[in-house]
Amino acid sequence: MNFPADLKYTKDHEWVKIEGETATVGITDFAQKELGDIVYVDINTVGEMVEKEAVFGTVEAVKTVSDLFMPLTGEVTEMNKDIDAEPAVVNNDPYGKGWMIKMKITNPEQIGELLSADAYKALIGA
Repeated sequence: MNFPADLKYTKDHEWVKIEGETATVGITDFAQKELGDIVYVDINTVGEMVEKEAVFGTVEAVKTVSDLFMPLTGEVTEMNKDIDAEPAVVNNDPYGKGWMIKMKITNPEQIGELLSADAYKALIGA
């Protein structure tokens, strides 16, 4: 499994790429493997302020539906339109074309609470 060192991670299996006051968020390689074939992604929080650890959407796989949890408090500014048409891209490229949302970070102090790649690997036993 792949866990890029330049990303931050959550205990809920989201990854976060911080670029200034913008964060790109997706699910980890581990999460997509656990879910199996992803068939639908539902995110209806664009334009909304969402608190850290609140649900910002769901991912539907063949066997289950899983909530997506906000890694940081902020405003959801964009959803990846490509995963609407082709949700399987989340399975194929979870850290690239399979990103879920972009958000504006409103509480930068929370960034320090995110996990490093090594800490995330330890969490999942990888």
